Amino acid sequence: MSRGLKKPLANTLTVVFALLCVFHIAGALGAWRSLAIIPSAPGMERSWPSSLSWMAVAAALALASVVSLARGDLILRSLPKWMSTFACCAMAAVFLLRAVGDFYVLGVFKSVTETPFAYWDTRLYTPLCLAIGSAALLLAATPRTRQE
Repeated sequence: MSRGLKKPLANTLTVVFALLCVFHIAGALGAWRSLAIIPSAPGMERSWPSSLSWMAVAAALALASVVSLARGDLILRSLPKWMSTFACCAMAAVFLLRAVGDFYVLGVFKSVTETPFAYWDTRLYTPLCLAIGSAALLLAATPRTRQE
């Protein structure tokens, strides 16, 4: 990948992570209760995550923004290359594994397909996770612009 694409890719990932972070903060405050954002299956009781769970995910997404900026050499330029590379690969793994799913209600290989969540998982959540995971993997593969 060209070094010229690294900063725009890092910036794009950062914006996506920041938007997702805000979305999860809103969820912690009680928003989104009427939306199909919690996995469900026929006969499966749908429990709403706690505010603490929402905030933990928001914090992880904020950290992912920092990792993206660091890997793009936009902040924390003194951070060792291996740290930002490892963190970026870990982010890619998390999002790509989410895209693959649990073979039941999440991801590409889900077996439950007739719920409102499955509809949005197929059209939005899984493609977004694939895109984020792929972009993070590309970002991890880019060479650093600073000298070690």
